Amino acid sequence: MPEILLSTLNAKYIHTAFGLRYLLANMGDLSGRTALQEFDINQRLLDIAEAILAAKPTILGLGVYIWNVLPTTELVRILRQIRPELIIILGGPEVSHEVDRQEIVLLANHVITGEADLKFAEVCRRLLAGETGLPRIIPAELPAMDQLALPYPLYTAADCAHRVVYVEASRGCPFTCEFCLSSLDVPVRAVPLEPFLDAMQALLDRGVHQFKFVDRTFNLNLAVSRRILEFFLARWKPGLFVHFELVPDRLPSELREIIRQFPAGALQFEVGVQSLNPEVETRIRRRQNHPRLVDNFTWLRAETGVHLHADLIVGLPGEDLESFGHGFDQLLALGPQEIQVGILKKLRGTSLDRHDREWGMIYQPTAPYEVLQTLQLDFSTLARMRRFAKFWDLFGNSGHFKRSLPRIWSGGSPFAGLLLWSDWLHFHGVKTSGIALSRQYQLLWDYLVHRSGQSPDEVSLDLVGDYRDSGHSDRPPWWPSTLELPSGQKPRRDPALPRRQARHLAAHEPVPTPLTP
Repeated sequence: MPEILLSTLNAKYIHTAFGLRYLLANMGDLSGRTALQEFDINQRLLDIAEAILAAKPTILGLGVYIWNVLPTTELVRILRQIRPELIIILGGPEVSHEVDRQEIVLLANHVITGEADLKFAEVCRRLLAGETGLPRIIPAELPAMDQLALPYPLYTAADCAHRVVYVEASRGCPFTCEFCLSSLDVPVRAVPLEPFLDAMQALLDRGVHQFKFVDRTFNLNLAVSRRILEFFLARWKPGLFVHFELVPDRLPSELREIIRQFPAGALQFEVGVQSLNPEVETRIRRRQNHPRLVDNFTWLRAETGVHLHADLIVGLPGEDLESFGHGFDQLLALGPQEIQVGILKKLRGTSLDRHDREWGMIYQPTAPYEVLQTLQLDFSTLARMRRFAKFWDLFGNSGHFKRSLPRIWSGGSPFAGLLLWSDWLHFHGVKTSGIALSRQYQLLWDYLVHRSGQSPDEVSLDLVGDYRDSGHSDRPPWWPSTLELPSGQKPRRDPALPRRQARHLAAHEPVPTPLTP
């Protein structure tokens, strides 16, 4: 039985606890006395408590994040009642700030704030030696990256085969955006490059073909970025997929040269645009060069096979619906395969609260701390935008409706048209999740034909093209009886790529000649 147990509740089974693996890799002489046990937020808390208590640890280290703080609080409460002598140590971004305001902090024995890669082992060593009187709140000194043992050997064979493998080449962010915790993590610190690349090679040798970099600004250090890209390009084989977060306005020729050489679908760039309103950006201390951003997006879509995932935030201080919609339309015109519309969250430790009075910012008091109302967006408008975000992800980001979805806005503002579509779905009682794909097609048919008054024949031709691209061969119920059902074939997709990215890649092949009645 381990004396020390590291655990957390992941958002989904497919996710892995990257931070806990760093802790375990740096336990030193305590590594043989430490075990890792992961759960997810969809499991019953009593089952999780049973598994933890069955391991009979002396010390339990729990990773606390915005997505798991509520169930983790209840879990700690259960463990306290059943086994009060268990030493519980918390860590993670959710308990690294505002520690005097959180119930879970009061329930724990100790909380390590900041990056606990080395501090956790030190605290455990002192506790196991019988030391008493350690404070409840223990700040961690910022570790030097060359002091840390890398965690990658701790990914199991099952992790490599079935779960998301997270990696990082750097920590920190040089920018000061007030909505983001990374703005507190200065300076940017790089992992020693050669040991890192050796670890990536070891993962490749173990069969890993999807890598998700968690660096906030992968393209900040151009020399390092280029080396990493060259490493993966030299080892490319079908199915290799690498995800990076990029600064949107920093893509010089040194990087373009290597990016252009990757096969379509091998790279995904997550680009945090967040807002295209210069006044709002200045207000939240976000620096962004719009002309360079536009040029980079245009080049990536025209010259590369990179899968682009862009982020926009609803509810930023001082941004109204018209401004957000204008930004959405501008971004959509640049052609990213996905636009993730997120609702602003006031994360613990950020300085967003300085805008609360002036801009009427009211937030949900418990996680995930989403904005509920602003001076520009009342409660009902933000509720409307939450539905919009979910319906957009379902219909816009899925890659299923590339021919038919543009009919919703028919040459006008895409945001305005899509918002009306979202309102129509809500009015007819459609939920924002759990909609079978066949019903999605039926709903879009009903809206375009019966609500928008478009030609059934023209709508059918576009919609059946999308229906065929999704792999269906049956006769859809909305197909007019007066038209012969055209033949079609499944689009070509790389089965080794993530499903949505593979669908987008197939969906963005040249559109066949339009079908005719």
